[in-house]
Amino acid sequence: MEDCRPLGFLIGLPFALIALLISLVGAVIWILGSILSCLCPCCACFSGLANLAVDLIKLPVKVIRWFIHQIPC
Repeated sequence: MEDCRPLGFLIGLPFALIALLISLVGAVIWILGSILSCLCPCCACFSGLANLAVDLIKLPVKVIRWFIHQIPC
């Protein structure tokens, strides 16, 4: 069975572009958090910051999938 939800992709595209910008910020935070956690491994907050940044990096894919599943075939 073919998935026929191109409308969900088109509607979600502007939101995914905004999420892409947020994910770029997340990538910068992840790099900084990784460097800081290597310099000072006693600070556990930097590893949590890196995990939050990874979630921000995955955000565009999650947004597009959510919009695609909201539109019925």
